Amino acid sequence: MSVTPAVLRRLMRELSELRTNPPEGIRVVTNEDNMLDVTGIIEGPEGTPYAGGYFRVRFQFTEEFPAAPPKCWFSTKIFHPNVSTTGEICVNTLKKDWKSSYGIGHILLTVKCLLIYPNPESALDEEAGKLLLEDYNSYCERAKLITSVHAKPKVRPAEFNVPSSTDTNAAAPVASTSKTVPITTPSVTVKATSPPPSTPSQPLHPSTPNTYPTSTSASPTGLSGEKKTSATKERLSSPSPLGTANSNIAVNVQTDAAATKPVKRAAVTSGTGGEKRKKALKRL
Repeated sequence: MSVTPAVLRRLMRELSELRTNPPEGIRVVTNEDNMLDVTGIIEGPEGTPYAGGYFRVRFQFTEEFPAAPPKCWFSTKIFHPNVSTTGEICVNTLKKDWKSSYGIGHILLTVKCLLIYPNPESALDEEAGKLLLEDYNSYCERAKLITSVHAKPKVRPAEFNVPSSTDTNAAAPVASTSKTVPITTPSVTVKATSPPPSTPSQPLHPSTPNTYPTSTSASPTGLSGEKKTSATKERLSSPSPLGTANSNIAVNVQTDAAATKPVKRAAVTSGTGGEKRKKALKRL
């Protein structure tokens, strides 16, 4: 069947995109002798009774394409409510919901969704539809059996060696991040700062002088400074206990006091000095 050159260019462009950047779980195969001989391969979705199988969908394009949808059918036997025993597919996308903007990739994605969410209300295979509604476990066992017999090849199709668009997009951010955000080890920078304004330096532990402080208030007598200093030196240099040194000082103080008392009494009792003082006071 021949198509217009514009339709052929569109199909070639879409097939090239599907080969270069295929959707997840979907691949296409073409015939080199006839570009209109297109076969899609759908990988059975995980979590369904079709998991592990590879189902082939054939396409046939007419002169009315893209105004009308192409003809599609399963060339791989499958047990599904919306797929007849001859492989005919019951899906609205290939009928009333078709749009001229749709293409091969859109059709294959719709059929893949049909494997995940079958619609038993519009069943082409009445046995599969009835079993799905009444006994889901039996339906799954029957679908798995048909899949293992007809859809599981010994070797995975070579077309699935090409990474899908999802895998490529997931790996792209990682490569971009490794280029733009290099991983570096953290470094600690020691910043030199100027010393604070000069302040009187005070030692943390001020040294205590080895000599005892001297003070006049500590002495009970009116000893002169020289005597105090000599007495203090004697106490510091004497190997005898402090109590002994204090007792010696007390003896010396008593002797000096006794020597000064007669002098004071003589000054007070002298008559001449007293009379002169009285006369001086009267003159004032």
